[in-house]
Amino acid sequence: MSKFATTFALAGALFSGTAAAQDAKPTIVLVHGAFADSSSWNGVIGILKKDGYPVVAAANPLRSVSSDAASVSSVLGGINGPVVLVGHSYGGQVITTAATGHDNVKSLVYVAAFAPDKGEAAAELAGKFPGGTLGEALAIPVTLADGGIDLSIDQAKFHQQFAHDVSAEQAVLMGAGQRPITEAALTEKSGEPAWKALPSFFIYGDGDRNIPAASLAFMAERAGSKRTVVVKGASHVVMVSQPEAVAELIEEAAK
Repeated sequence: MSKFATTFALAGALFSGTAAAQDAKPTIVLVHGAFADSSSWNGVIGILKKDGYPVVAAANPLRSVSSDAASVSSVLGGINGPVVLVGHSYGGQVITTAATGHDNVKSLVYVAAFAPDKGEAAAELAGKFPGGTLGEALAIPVTLADGGIDLSIDQAKFHQQFAHDVSAEQAVLMGAGQRPITEAALTEKSGEPAWKALPSFFIYGDGDRNIPAASLAFMAERAGSKRTVVVKGASHVVMVSQPEAVAELIEEAAK
């Protein structure tokens, strides 16, 4: 091969690599909330993967805002390239903290999720407006070895409280596999929120019984949401019952 041909081939390879890097889609990092687990994103993941997006469904320990955010932050630190960070419910408070210091996080998506300001806690925001019935649906608290308290939803009340728009059969499985959250996590106050520096997108159902729709609307407006989608009648697990709508908003945030 001539010197010219070799140079041309090398330039072509470099150009192709640059083009591929420019065309690469951001990684979508999904963070579940309380009383759920990473499988709650299964429907959304299937759509995102089909559309060519790399996806990571991070395990949220649900122990405290600071430690949960540190766990998600470590996941972000291991990803090369841009990231869209998505949180459900309490996971919204986690992403609000975890995104700080990560320049690769380009946008935030709140799925029926808390978007607290500095000094606010999830429990406080859930009670800011009337309509939430979570307190009435909680199971008997479990006392932990360190003296803390674990909270979960009574399985007999899980369907109506958490997921009224999914089938009863699916709700039974979700209720049995739910992840408890500490009371301390729900009352821990947030630091400076990432949504003040990053574009945010919101989606929630107006039938949410964990976080009243009025509270979700308040947080979306305050954060300057680029687009807010309200799904009529949807429950707190809108990503399970309406995965297409959630995936569509995430892909919009990724562009």
